[in-house]
Amino acid sequence: MNYPIPATPEELVNFRQEPVTEELVAAAIVAVVRQARANGQSLEELMVEVLTDDSLLEGQQRRWLSQLVEQTWQTLS
Repeated sequence: MNYPIPATPEELVNFRQEPVTEELVAAAIVAVVRQARANGQSLEELMVEVLTDDSLLEGQQRRWLSQLVEQTWQTLS
């Protein structure tokens, strides 16, 4: 992977400056899962956030992302 996994919310925000690639998305998902765990969130709480309706993703995209987040959570366990 060409991108380091962000360790802080600030580093994750800095990802916005990078071109979107599969590797960048993967690194961002790992960072979000790690940050959620560090904050004491459960997988269920994180999933609520991921599945919350917004203007960025369509429902199908949000469900796909939630599956990736759940798989990442399980892999990092």
